[in-house]
Amino acid sequence: MSDRQSKPSDSPPASIPPPASNRRSYERIEVEWSVDCATEQTFLYASITNISEMGIFVATHEPLEVGTRMTLRFAMPGEESPYTLHGQVQWVNPIRILSDNPNPGMGIRFVDLSSENRERLIAQVRTIAYVRDNTN
Repeated sequence: MSDRQSKPSDSPPASIPPPASNRRSYERIEVEWSVDCATEQTFLYASITNISEMGIFVATHEPLEVGTRMTLRFAMPGEESPYTLHGQVQWVNPIRILSDNPNPGMGIRFVDLSSENRERLIAQVRTIAYVRDNTN
């Protein structure tokens, strides 16, 4: 028998998965930016409502299907040249008729990022997060 008693502040064993709210690996930053999403068949003009180092959430009433690959074009405030990146729809929050769904859209993961674009994107996202943390 162990002399150590379990305390409420002790971490749970590693075999217990974290709650869903803690599963994201990268901090999401709330934004309101325009984005163009283009596939071979579709062009969608929409809004980015949050961004992380690995992807974006695009608010739209017409989300594309999970797995759809696209070209994304958007500019961050203060940046002279816009980003042109590739992404893939990872999940969809569809419109639900006759129910409360205030945030329809799709989660898009960046794919095939060049090291230059990845470094630029990470630096921008971290700068935005730092500035917001220090002004609130």
